[in-house]
Amino acid sequence: MERNRVFQEVTVGMLKRLEKNLQAPTTVFSYSYSARDVFRFAKERGWQTVLGQIDPGPEEERIVAEESDRYPQMGSKWNPAPDVYWDIWREELGLADRIIVNSEWSRQCLLKDGVPGEKLEVVPLVYGVTDAGDQRESRSQKAGASTARYSGATMGHLPNDAGRSRVLRVLFLGQIILRKGVGRLLEAMRMLKDEPVELILAGPSMIDPSAWEDLPNVRWIGPVPRGEVGKVYGDADCFILPTLSDGYALTQLEALSWGLPVIASKHCGSAVTHHRNGWILDDIEPATISAAIRVALRQALPDIRPPEFSIDDLGAALIR
Repeated sequence: MERNRVFQEVTVGMLKRLEKNLQAPTTVFSYSYSARDVFRFAKERGWQTVLGQIDPGPEEERIVAEESDRYPQMGSKWNPAPDVYWDIWREELGLADRIIVNSEWSRQCLLKDGVPGEKLEVVPLVYGVTDAGDQRESRSQKAGASTARYSGATMGHLPNDAGRSRVLRVLFLGQIILRKGVGRLLEAMRMLKDEPVELILAGPSMIDPSAWEDLPNVRWIGPVPRGEVGKVYGDADCFILPTLSDGYALTQLEALSWGLPVIASKHCGSAVTHHRNGWILDDIEPATISAAIRVALRQALPDIRPPEFSIDDLGAALIR
């Protein structure tokens, strides 16, 4: 919270220096949890205000609290935000003329908290495919040179009898936390102990690693430096995101750009088209997750690429 306060203090100072040169009508955009003081300043001058809501808000916190109760044995380090945090946020909502969210999931969560629907607008994350094609080509060349690894995304799915000799490497990359569905994913891996599947967990963990130490089909590689993320994607065959709640989840776009099919929940941004570039989970129960991984073992997909939303698209969405 202190960092947000300092950011707003600096931003208001900059706006004071710039305001005499600003042309009317003036619109100020700021991200949630660091917008209240900026919007107060803007409203005093009759400016329009646009809030970029980065997550689904208090509903997400309630979801995570329930998940923590479901998996107390995992030693999660999660704690709820203080009441004042949400008080400040609600003041931001009142000061905002428009509220931009990155997914329909976020919009629905905010509606549950009483945010006026007429203020809400879904605008996805900016993502282009310029570099994605190069990444897919590089991945395809790498896969074509290797016969030791299964890859439904680039080599085509093998027949069941041949595929049994290969291991499907399923990647989860991000914070290893209950909100991302990791508790349920670990349960799913227990159900897959006799299948040729390995789960790679990549990222910092707020869950006690003892939660998966008895699972031979789960491997944690720890935090990954940004410069090495491409190699982690390139070594995987499939990406999984059984998240309980995300504002969007950029990692699914990154994975698609690397030619990885994505298994995703409905509780994040809409990057996956079912049976085209991945699979959308009907729910996030472990049995459903394990069933989707079994499908990924056997089903080829026709068009593994991320949806494209350009910076020009974003600009048009913000000014309309």
